[in-house]
Amino acid sequence: MPTLVEAENRGDERGALLAYLEAQRGAVRRALLGLTEEQAARKPSASGLSLSGLLKHLVEVEDGWVRTGRGLRYATERDESNWQESFRLVGDETIAGKLAEWEEVAARTERFVREVPDLDATFALPEAPWFPPGAERSMRWLVLTLIQEVARHAGHADIIRESLDGKTAFELVDAAMAAEAGAETETAAEAEAGRQRATA
Repeated sequence: MPTLVEAENRGDERGALLAYLEAQRGAVRRALLGLTEEQAARKPSASGLSLSGLLKHLVEVEDGWVRTGRGLRYATERDESNWQESFRLVGDETIAGKLAEWEEVAARTERFVREVPDLDATFALPEAPWFPPGAERSMRWLVLTLIQEVARHAGHADIIRESLDGKTAFELVDAAMAAEAGAETETAAEAEAGRQRATA
């Protein structure tokens, strides 16, 4: 348990689900901390997975499930011909770009989960060989599926990162906290400098 998930407000089931989802996203983001594009594209284990590939996959999957819950199709349709492209950056795609996209997707997920009238409401599963025909699931199931998906790949990300440079999840938590503290200090210094200029 590298990080502690904050307690939800009393009775806020949606808040609890979203907090656990965000905690798992954070683990994946930290696994990419300080890596170059080339390092993040390496596949140091027998699985053939890379950190940048996992990032792209998770962005697509989260966006896709929320679209499915809303009765929409995936933004990018995948089949045997292009499935592997969901696990690697192509063209002008970058880690920074995918992280920014994930932030937008996460905001849409939160709005969707907060605004859906009832977590017991159902949606139709898409047609796929691994889903029973005509099956429906609840919105609660959708969010739990997202948590499961991101958590599973966060574990993969931990192993890949440690295989790349020996950094463990706990070390990356410390590094992320230090970077955040440094950014806050820099922001405070800039604000103080601005105040001094204004009163000069």
